Amino acid sequence: MENNSQSQDWDLVIKGHTSLFDLKFKDLWNYRDLLLMFVKRDFVSFYKQTILGPLWFFIQPIFTTLVFTFVFGNLAGISADGLPRQLFYLAGITSWQYFSDCLTKTSTVFKDNANIFGKVYFPRLIMPLSIVVSNLVRFGVQLILMFLLMFYFYINPIEGTSFHVSNGLFLFPFLVLLMAFLGLGLGLIITAVTTKYKDLTFLVTFGVQLLMYATTVIYPLSYAREKGYGHIVELNPMTGIIEAFRYAFLGKGEFTLWSIGYSTIVTFVILFLGIIIFNKTEKNFVDTI
Repeated sequence: MENNSQSQDWDLVIKGHTSLFDLKFKDLWNYRDLLLMFVKRDFVSFYKQTILGPLWFFIQPIFTTLVFTFVFGNLAGISADGLPRQLFYLAGITSWQYFSDCLTKTSTVFKDNANIFGKVYFPRLIMPLSIVVSNLVRFGVQLILMFLLMFYFYINPIEGTSFHVSNGLFLFPFLVLLMAFLGLGLGLIITAVTTKYKDLTFLVTFGVQLLMYATTVIYPLSYAREKGYGHIVELNPMTGIIEAFRYAFLGKGEFTLWSIGYSTIVTFVILFLGIIIFNKTEKNFVDTI
């Protein structure tokens, strides 16, 4: 009996002390069914007790676009880079919203799931990854809304404005990955830090709002350069991503290989640091949460 128990092969061995760089990517693949289950749970639970349900996917960007058009377009008179104002703002809102949702929801992963993490084993990275994937549903719906608005302005053009789909469209899948990875990386860093310094939780939502104004969501990069703070805005990796997003679908935007290369490097550095910090924190966060 003793020999048989010693020779038994286990499907999973949980170790208390592992290397900082042991990221268990193989476990993520083995638990892919769990990831899909969490994605379904996030979608159902978020809209289960709402009256309008998934219609909020449309309502939120529509109202935000109308407010931005009135405040920043009509009142402030900020340039829309030769695009219909509604289309300009919706393109920025669609890409920014996906990034910010990934960031804010990932930033509370440890706090929101402490009970689950403390009771059963699964690769902890599954939870933030499920947030990124579930947010793709909302992003896709808002993208459809943008296509509908593009079609409307195509058949009802506004004098002095124009847009067209450019050859940058082939970069679209890569841009989505950059938005997801940047939001995921920053969220992993924040959720790891807030397990010890809980005050930072209250600053996340406010900080994301401020960060939006340092990104070309409500103004084009050309406008920022005219005002003399373009070099500051360009330091934000989301600026290059949003500009490339607008260039791909609307043919307008300050898209260069340098800008997208800079955004790519910063994104993968932040993602790598986020995974490393998350991997270190998840081993003992139950004692501090």
